[in-house]
Amino acid sequence: MRPVKSSVSVKRAKRLRRQLTKPELLLWQFLRTSPSGHKFRKQHPAGPFILDFFHARANLAIEIDGFVHGTGDRPERDAARDIWLAERRIDTLRISAADVLNNVEQAANAILATVEARLVSFGKAPPSSLRDATSPSQVDGEE
Repeated sequence: MRPVKSSVSVKRAKRLRRQLTKPELLLWQFLRTSPSGHKFRKQHPAGPFILDFFHARANLAIEIDGFVHGTGDRPERDAARDIWLAERRIDTLRISAADVLNNVEQAANAILATVEARLVSFGKAPPSSLRDATSPSQVDGEE
Protein backbone atom coordinates (compact mmCIF):
# COMPACT_ATOMS: atom_id res chain seq x y z
CA MET A 1 0.00 0.00 0.00
CA ARG A 2 1.39 3.38 -1.01
CA PRO A 3 1.76 6.05 1.68
CA VAL A 4 -0.95 8.70 1.71
CA LYS A 5 0.31 12.08 0.50
CA SER A 6 -0.71 14.93 2.77
CA SER A 7 -1.51 18.28 1.17
CA VAL A 8 1.34 19.79 3.20
CA SER A 9 3.81 17.26 1.76
CA VAL A 10 2.55 17.83 -1.79
CA LYS A 11 2.98 21.61 -1.48
CA ARG A 12 6.42 21.21 0.07
CA ALA A 13 7.48 18.80 -2.69
CA LYS A 14 6.43 21.29 -5.38
CA ARG A 15 8.54 23.96 -3.73
CA LEU A 16 11.54 21.64 -3.34
CA ARG A 17 11.38 20.64 -7.03
CA ARG A 18 12.36 24.22 -7.85
CA GLN A 19 15.15 24.26 -5.23
CA LEU A 20 17.27 21.20 -5.97
CA THR A 21 20.74 21.06 -4.46
CA LYS A 22 23.67 20.83 -6.88
CA PRO A 23 24.09 17.03 -6.42
CA GLU A 24 20.32 16.52 -6.86
CA LEU A 25 20.31 18.66 -9.99
CA LEU A 26 23.27 16.80 -11.52
CA LEU A 27 21.67 13.44 -10.82
CA TRP A 28 18.25 14.60 -12.05
CA GLN A 29 19.78 15.65 -15.39
CA PHE A 30 20.70 11.98 -15.84
CA LEU A 31 17.58 10.34 -14.35
CA ARG A 32 15.06 12.58 -16.11
CA THR A 33 15.97 11.00 -19.45
CA SER A 34 14.43 7.68 -18.29
CA PRO A 35 17.69 5.73 -18.67
CA SER A 36 17.11 2.15 -19.81
CA GLY A 37 13.38 2.94 -19.82
CA HIS A 38 13.24 3.54 -16.07
CA LYS A 39 11.05 6.40 -14.86
CA PHE A 40 12.08 8.37 -11.82
CA ARG A 41 10.25 11.06 -9.88
CA LYS A 42 12.02 13.91 -8.12
CA GLN A 43 11.01 15.34 -4.76
CA HIS A 44 8.20 12.81 -4.43
CA PRO A 45 5.84 13.08 -1.43
CA ALA A 46 5.42 9.91 0.65
CA GLY A 47 3.35 10.39 3.77
CA PRO A 48 4.97 13.13 5.84
CA PHE A 49 8.26 12.80 3.93
CA ILE A 50 9.66 14.08 0.63
CA LEU A 51 11.86 11.57 -1.22
CA ASP A 52 14.72 13.07 -3.24
CA PHE A 53 14.01 10.57 -6.04
CA PHE A 54 11.59 7.67 -6.33
CA HIS A 55 11.27 4.68 -8.67
CA ALA A 56 7.75 3.34 -8.21
CA ARG A 57 8.08 -0.05 -9.97
CA ALA A 58 11.12 -0.91 -7.84
CA ASN A 59 9.64 0.55 -4.62
CA LEU A 60 12.89 2.44 -4.19
CA ALA A 61 13.57 5.81 -2.61
CA ILE A 62 16.90 7.39 -3.53
CA GLU A 63 18.29 9.88 -1.03
CA ILE A 64 21.26 12.14 -1.65
CA ASP A 65 22.91 12.72 1.71
CA GLY A 66 25.04 15.80 2.29
CA PHE A 67 27.30 16.27 5.29
CA VAL A 68 24.37 17.41 7.45
CA HIS A 69 22.97 13.86 7.42
CA GLY A 70 25.83 12.78 9.68
CA THR A 71 25.36 15.50 12.30
CA GLY A 72 23.12 16.12 15.30
CA ASP A 73 19.96 14.04 15.47
CA ARG A 74 19.88 13.61 11.69
CA PRO A 75 21.14 9.99 11.63
CA GLU A 76 18.35 8.96 14.02
CA ARG A 77 15.74 10.88 12.01
CA ASP A 78 16.97 9.28 8.78
CA ALA A 79 16.84 5.82 10.37
CA ALA A 80 13.28 6.42 11.62
CA ARG A 81 12.25 7.60 8.16
CA ASP A 82 13.82 4.53 6.51
CA ILE A 83 11.93 2.26 8.91
CA TRP A 84 8.67 4.10 8.20
CA LEU A 85 9.19 3.66 4.46
CA ALA A 86 10.24 0.00 4.84
CA GLU A 87 6.99 -0.70 6.70
CA ARG A 88 5.31 0.45 3.50
CA ARG A 89 7.57 -1.78 1.35
CA ILE A 90 9.76 1.07 0.10
CA ASP A 91 13.49 0.60 0.57
CA THR A 92 15.93 3.49 0.67
CA LEU A 93 19.17 3.76 -1.26
CA ARG A 94 21.42 6.43 0.26
CA ILE A 95 24.16 8.01 -1.82
CA SER A 96 26.51 10.66 -0.50
CA ALA A 97 26.37 14.05 -2.16
CA ALA A 98 30.17 13.91 -2.46
CA ASP A 99 29.92 10.71 -4.52
CA VAL A 100 27.45 12.38 -6.89
CA LEU A 101 29.64 15.46 -7.23
CA ASN A 102 32.76 13.35 -7.83
CA ASN A 103 31.20 11.10 -10.49
CA VAL A 104 27.53 11.56 -11.30
CA GLU A 105 27.59 8.88 -14.00
CA GLN A 106 28.92 6.27 -11.57
CA ALA A 107 26.26 7.23 -9.00
CA ALA A 108 23.52 7.02 -11.64
CA ASN A 109 24.77 3.63 -12.84
CA ALA A 110 24.71 2.34 -9.26
CA ILE A 111 21.09 3.46 -8.97
CA LEU A 112 20.17 1.76 -12.26
CA ALA A 113 21.88 -1.47 -11.18
CA THR A 114 19.94 -1.43 -7.90
CA VAL A 115 16.63 -0.76 -9.70
CA GLU A 116 17.20 -3.55 -12.21
CA ALA A 117 18.22 -6.04 -9.51
CA ARG A 118 15.09 -5.21 -7.52
CA LEU A 119 12.84 -5.62 -10.55
CA VAL A 120 14.37 -9.03 -11.28
CA SER A 121 13.92 -10.08 -7.64
CA PHE A 122 10.27 -8.95 -7.80
CA GLY A 123 9.76 -10.92 -11.02
CA LYS A 124 8.72 -7.78 -12.89
CA ALA A 125 9.14 -7.44 -16.64
CA PRO A 126 11.52 -4.80 -18.00
CA PRO A 127 10.05 -1.35 -18.70
CA SER A 128 7.59 -1.38 -21.60
CA SER A 129 10.00 0.61 -23.75
CA LEU A 130 12.44 -2.33 -23.65
CA ARG A 131 9.98 -5.16 -24.37
CA ASP A 132 9.46 -6.56 -27.85
CA ALA A 133 6.51 -4.97 -29.58
CA THR A 134 3.67 -7.27 -30.53
CA SER A 135 0.67 -6.24 -32.52
CA PRO A 136 -2.78 -7.64 -31.70
CA SER A 137 -2.75 -9.52 -35.02
CA GLN A 138 0.42 -11.42 -34.03
CA VAL A 139 -1.12 -12.39 -30.72
CA ASP A 140 -4.34 -13.58 -32.34
CA GLY A 141 -2.54 -15.60 -34.99
CA GLU A 142 -3.62 -13.36 -37.87
CA GLU A 143 -1.28 -12.41 -40.67
